[in-house]
Amino acid sequence: MSRSLNNQPGISADTRQRVLDAASSLGYNLGNLRPARPRRVVFLHRRESQTVSDNPFYSHVLHGVEDACRAEKLGLSFCSVAHDDPVPELIARQEADGVVCVGYFEPHQLRSVLELNVPAVLVDHWFPGMTCVNSDNFAGAYLLTRHLIELGRRRIAFINGPLTHYSIAQRQQGYRHALLAYGLTPDSALEVPRDPLDDEAGTDSAVQRLMRLPQPPDAIVAYNDATALSVLRSCQRLGLSVPSDVAVVGFDDLASAAQSIPPLTTIRVDKQALGRQGVEYLLNRTPEPQQLVLPVALVVRGSSVSQP
Repeated sequence: MSRSLNNQPGISADTRQRVLDAASSLGYNLGNLRPARPRRVVFLHRRESQTVSDNPFYSHVLHGVEDACRAEKLGLSFCSVAHDDPVPELIARQEADGVVCVGYFEPHQLRSVLELNVPAVLVDHWFPGMTCVNSDNFAGAYLLTRHLIELGRRRIAFINGPLTHYSIAQRQQGYRHALLAYGLTPDSALEVPRDPLDDEAGTDSAVQRLMRLPQPPDAIVAYNDATALSVLRSCQRLGLSVPSDVAVVGFDDLASAAQSIPPLTTIRVDKQALGRQGVEYLLNRTPEPQQLVLPVALVVRGSSVSQP
């Protein structure tokens, strides 16, 4: 009975409704029932070419989720899903009563999570009807682009990823907004995808396409650090000097960004805080979905400004 009254998973809709009807007939005030506190959380991640342990961004988010769950004495399990996996069944197997969805998921997958009617939070993505925790992707890309403009760069390119991912789309919008704010007209020829993703050949193709333009770029904004580091290697293969010939900037401030040659200018994101905040919102959920945006910071290094 308690699982039905507290709206916990593992009970069919028909059974839950029969229990609620019976409780109401016995005089229970259902409006005063508080939702049960999640006891076991599942970290749900969309499976791509990299696992979470190999992904330097989401592995830190996972650490934040682990820290928060440990502090709150919550059980934690991990589940990665492909685009055609039965998400509700996978969550049920984990016996989870709270879900932290991390990264990009297709709309039908997130709708299936909402239909489970269990506490759920989306981290590093956005979907209507869900509580979402994101870094300030728009502001970060704006800061990067403004930094390049203030250095005198005028042909600023953007190498993007899949724009169906909210975070990447927001970074593209921040880049465009900065150009317009400083009187520069966005040029579609300067916006190219890294295709295929996570492939060095994809970056080489994007950089070569940009450098073959009649007016090649004097700066490149990459949608994340992994891409920016590949851009640095592509520029080296093409005999281009960074930042003299072309400045290169990334996003996320991975540990490898400070170790590259030259060190990478980027946007610092508190990746562990994304995970911790996701769990906090899960435990302190409100009737209406919430949107939390965490601040970011510009980190200037040698890939945009020549170091003495």
